[in-house]
Amino acid sequence: MEVTSLGYQTDLALLQLGGAQIEDRDDHLVIRSPHNPGHWWGNFLLLSEVPGPEASRSWLDRFTAAFPEAQHIALGFDRMHGTIAGLDLFDRQGFTTEAQSVMTASEIRQPARRNTAAVYRRLHSDEDWAQSVILRLRCNEGMYEPQAYHRYVAARAQTYRGLVDAGHGGWFGAFIDGRLVSQMGLFIVSPKLARFQVVETDPDYRRRALAVSLVHHVSEYGLGELGARTLVIVADPNYFAVNLYRTVGFCPTQTQLQAERRPSSD
Repeated sequence: MEVTSLGYQTDLALLQLGGAQIEDRDDHLVIRSPHNPGHWWGNFLLLSEVPGPEASRSWLDRFTAAFPEAQHIALGFDRMHGTIAGLDLFDRQGFTTEAQSVMTASEIRQPARRNTAAVYRRLHSDEDWAQSVILRLRCNEGMYEPQAYHRYVAARAQTYRGLVDAGHGGWFGAFIDGRLVSQMGLFIVSPKLARFQVVETDPDYRRRALAVSLVHHVSEYGLGELGARTLVIVADPNYFAVNLYRTVGFCPTQTQLQAERRPSSD
C-alpha cells in the first residue's frame, strides 16, 4: 500500500525510526510498537480509504485480530482531504473522529509577538528529559488514566531521546528560571522533509508567546542545521495553535483523518 497522506507519511517514517513495525496487507497497514503498547497511534491500522457502512464493522474485527490485547481501537484513513462528516459511521459507534490540519512551511518569518524572557535550547541531560515527562503529564492532567498514561509518556520520551541521540533531529524547550515550560521536537524523516512533534506549553505559562517563539527557534534549526526544505506540523484545526503556526509561516495543505476509541473507564 502506497501512502499518499503527508501526515501519515511522516508519522510512519518517525514510528519506524523509533522501532515500530509496519506490515503491508495491500488495502491497509498494520503498525505495531511493541516497546510502547500504550501508544495508541503507534499501534493502529491505516486504511487505504474510508470504508462504507457495510465494511466498517469488519474493520473493528480486523483491529481486534491484529491487536488482541489492546483495549483501544485506532484507525487512520489515507486521505489527503476530507472532513469528519465522512467518519460519521464511526462517530455513531462511540469513536472520537478527527480531521486534523496538516500544515507545511518552506520558509519562516519572525512572529510579531515574542517572549524574550525564556531560554530556548535543546534538551540534553537526564534532568531535562525528566522535566519533559513532567511537562507532558501536566499538559494532559485528568485526560487519561494516570498510571497507564505515565507509562506511555515515559516510553515515548525514551523513544524521542533515542532519535535525538541517533542524529535524526532535536528536542527543544523554553526554560524559565531553569524550569521547562514549553517543548517540542523536530525530526528529519526523509530527504529535505522534517516533522514536528508534541508542541505543548505548561498550563500556567500559556498566552505568553512561548510556543510561537519556540516554534520559530526550532524552525530555524530545521531549515538550517537539519537541511530540510519543508517543515510539517499537524494540528487541531479548531484549536488556537493553528493561528500561532500561521504567524510563523505555516499554511494548511492537507487534512489527516482518524478515528479512535479509548479504553473503557469501567
